[in-house]
Amino acid sequence: MIPVPAGVKVWLATGHTDMRKGFPDLSLMVQEALKRDPMCGHLFVFRGRCQYRSNTPQ
Repeated sequence: MIPVPAGVKVWLATGHTDMRKGFPDLSLMVQEALKRDPMCGHLFVFRGRCQYRSNTPQ
């Protein structure tokens, strides 16, 4: 379990994400798809085909 501070929104990407992408590409996805700043302090979670692995650009 990851503790999330009060006031932080958690954004979960739907579908499968190519987990070979690095943080710059994932950050670009946040900017283009969600129209959000990836450095705003919120948590963006991406999931690949393997249901036990996720990635969060920070």
